[in-house]
Amino acid sequence: MIDIKLLQKDFDLISHKLSKKGVDTTLLQELKTLSQEAKATRTQMEDMQANQNALSSQFGSYKKEGKDVNELKAQIDELKTQKQLLESKVRDLEEVLETKLLNIPNLPDDSVPDGADENENIVIEKILTPKVFDFQPKEHYDLGELNGWLDFERGVKLAKSRFTALSSMAARLERALINYMLDFNRQRGFVEWNVPFMANSASLLGTGQLPKFEDDLFKIEGEDLYLIPTSEVSLTNLYRDEILSSDELPLKLTSYTPCFRKEAGSAGRDTRGMIRQHQFDKVELVCITKPEESDKVFEEMVSCASDLLTSLKLPHQKVMLCTGDLGFGAAKTIDLEVWLPAQGKYREISSISNTFDFQARRAKIRYKNGSKNELVHTLNGSSLAVGRTLIAIMENYQQADGSITIPNVLQKYL
Repeated sequence: MIDIKLLQKDFDLISHKLSKKGVDTTLLQELKTLSQEAKATRTQMEDMQANQNALSSQFGSYKKEGKDVNELKAQIDELKTQKQLLESKVRDLEEVLETKLLNIPNLPDDSVPDGADENENIVIEKILTPKVFDFQPKEHYDLGELNGWLDFERGVKLAKSRFTALSSMAARLERALINYMLDFNRQRGFVEWNVPFMANSASLLGTGQLPKFEDDLFKIEGEDLYLIPTSEVSLTNLYRDEILSSDELPLKLTSYTPCFRKEAGSAGRDTRGMIRQHQFDKVELVCITKPEESDKVFEEMVSCASDLLTSLKLPHQKVMLCTGDLGFGAAKTIDLEVWLPAQGKYREISSISNTFDFQARRAKIRYKNGSKNELVHTLNGSSLAVGRTLIAIMENYQQADGSITIPNVLQKYL
């Protein structure tokens, strides 16, 4: 959540930044009016408090001097009553403002390039050169059916469309990839966690999935529980409403979980295969850090995910997202896109985001900075989407006869 005080201090600047993320101008004007009213009412209340304090001091002097204090007492009582009414009004206004702010995205960092959508993202680096095949490479879904790895029909029979059943080597590779990713991240200093696959509404509010994206979540009927869309929710909220000591930061966390998202089939994209699924496996990276260290930690997370792809010998590129393509909670994001030879293009496999203090303000995650409690910065990223990594291995490691070789680093896990 963005800072209400920042909104009140310089609305025009904040409005300009939010417009780059597509926030409706009508909503911004509504926020402006509401914030101005809240600010004016608070100022009026503070002025009244100052007057009350002055009269209370005068009341003490009158008492000592034996003067009549009845009129003065009446004035003080009236001010106290009026101040309480203003306090209630300020509280109500700021609660409404905060509720509306829960639906407002994070501000883009100044380093983020301007742009309307994904077509204006900037490729900042390419890693490894895609293999040139001497045959026409097959799509992963054709390879999956040819090798008996992916069963789309039975996945639909068990659940519905956008679910896939993996068998044989695909199931083993999925498990091997999870173990390999966790081991790789642990060697980079990330502490492994095993977290619940469900989260309550307070957790989802803390990381920004609620209230704005409730329709994208799978809700457990009759319970304050949702299936998690990512373990970013669980890992970040481990420290919700806590004050951390300065010397324990940065916290570097990793976890494997399945992820559940209703929006997987939106806009009819990738209707074949496993690119977009309602359930998929992912290994996540989360960091909680001091503000002055978050840029450094961000680069470390990007490198960790990129080096993981390199170790699998999968060609990929780093892409800086423009303002119009940034996620709701992100201040800046670098996507990693892996090369899929059958499609002849790069596809997203990891998204590393720095949210600055956006999630920390919602989740009340602070750290002791001297005598003050200050908000931490939180960062998150995929390391990696396991199913998409499996797809990339299938397509990049395919042979002319349709068979698939196994990357060297995974062989010990099999």
